[in-house]
Amino acid sequence: MDVVKLTEERGQVHGDFTDVSEIAQSLKAVVRNGKSFNQLTRVQVEGLDMILHKIARIVSGNANHHDHWQDIEGYAHIVRIRIKDETRKV
Repeated sequence: MDVVKLTEERGQVHGDFTDVSEIAQSLKAVVRNGKSFNQLTRVQVEGLDMILHKIARIVSGNANHHDHWQDIEGYAHIVRIRIKDETRKV
């Protein structure tokens, strides 16, 4: 499959890349203004970034695409496990 066809197909599911980018970056800016943001681990920040990216895709593209929702669940699960692992080390 060529890149043009691939991006067209993905755009139907995920929405226009420019739209997704605008929304994702706006959401990330809000999160980074949180008073506890600087206390987050890299894993927590990346988990939030990935979740916010998926939210941007949901509101820009096909909100009924199951993978978006499953991915959010997966990223939250990974962060939760890492938090659990980190607290055991203390």
